[in-house]
Amino acid sequence: MTKISKNSTVDSTNTNSALSTTEKVSLSLKKRHRKEKRFKRIGLFSVLFGFLLVVTLIGDITSKALPAFHQHWVKLEVNYQASWLNIDESTAQSLSAKQMKTANYRNVLKKSLYQMFPEVSGRKDKRQLAKLFSSNAEFTLKDNLIAAPLLFDKQTQIWVRLDDDVDSYLKEEFPLGEAGLRISQKQAQWVAQLIASERIESRFNFSFFTASDSREPELAGIKGALMGTILTMFVTLLLSFPLGVAGALYLEEFAPKNRFTDFIEININNLAAVPSIVFGLLGLAVIINLFGLPRSAPLVGGIVLTLMTLPTIIIASRAAIKAVPPSIREAALGLGASKMQVTFSHVLPQAMPGIITGAIIGVAQALGETAPLLMIGMVAFIVDVPTSIVDSATVLPVQIFLWADSPERAFLAKTSAAILVLLSLLMVINLSATMLRSKFEKK
Repeated sequence: MTKISKNSTVDSTNTNSALSTTEKVSLSLKKRHRKEKRFKRIGLFSVLFGFLLVVTLIGDITSKALPAFHQHWVKLEVNYQASWLNIDESTAQSLSAKQMKTANYRNVLKKSLYQMFPEVSGRKDKRQLAKLFSSNAEFTLKDNLIAAPLLFDKQTQIWVRLDDDVDSYLKEEFPLGEAGLRISQKQAQWVAQLIASERIESRFNFSFFTASDSREPELAGIKGALMGTILTMFVTLLLSFPLGVAGALYLEEFAPKNRFTDFIEININNLAAVPSIVFGLLGLAVIINLFGLPRSAPLVGGIVLTLMTLPTIIIASRAAIKAVPPSIREAALGLGASKMQVTFSHVLPQAMPGIITGAIIGVAQALGETAPLLMIGMVAFIVDVPTSIVDSATVLPVQIFLWADSPERAFLAKTSAAILVLLSLLMVINLSATMLRSKFEKK
């Protein structure tokens, strides 16, 4: 009986010990699962918070950019009298193209305005009245008469742009007849008269996409900067992609492993972390001063951005090439293919999706760069649209920088609109590259 009780005591002790261990394991698992759930919640919150910040940023930029996509125009009663144009009436019957080009259209504009607002008197009030309309209004009158010479010595209705201050006043929806930020009480009353007579209307601002930069906000557009960006990115991609892929293939497939190649690899990794303005200084000192290439040209900008993006493309391309399974190389070599055939017929096609990803990263980085381009003179005020890679040009990031530094309120909307165009261009590049990558992955 004593032996049985002792055995029973030992069994019960073992059972309690086993249950205790099971409970400990269960509690540990529950604690681990709680940590996993907590980590998942934190990760989900981080993703949602980051997405919310991006949506907020884009929404804020879009709300500020919307005024730039429409513009107010006013309908004027214009009289092309020979005396107002300072044209001799004796020669008016045989009006030449030269006379129409050199006529005094500013006087026509002023006389027409005074005729529309006969109550305006005094030099100060007349100057305030003229300031309601864009400085380009007289050129609009000139273009209309040259396009339709039969309007000479007749009265007609012509639409012209309002000044940027008046345009901003109408977009911000100030109470009609009350003074605005840069609009006096009298000017606000004259604008109210034009609205009451249905002479003002809002139109889509096509000139934002068809005009180049201007000192006047109502005339400024992004065509010149957009063409400069496209030409610069063309040069960058034309140089950086083949050079970057060739360098990666050589270092990964052909270069011997020695101190020299190790030195090259270390320097490539270091160049990827060099500030971009250093490449601008290099372009200014070597490409412009030493080789004599033109300043503010997409050719020079493309070369500078190529130097900046090469390390990124080489590093990404090497990683993609290294990820190709060795069995593919061994199988091709076993069938008698040469090292060159293996590299270009088997390794490169397999690595191309990753290489394209590296190219996307490099081009996206180059697309938003401003500092190196400032150093080579692409910050200049360029009115003409560039037609080749050696013409003077600017790019969208620099144009955004210039507009953001301008004191006129209307340039705030232009800046936000240019940012949206830049983001849209980046999305198009990414989408095109993603389609190419998918195509290579299917092959």
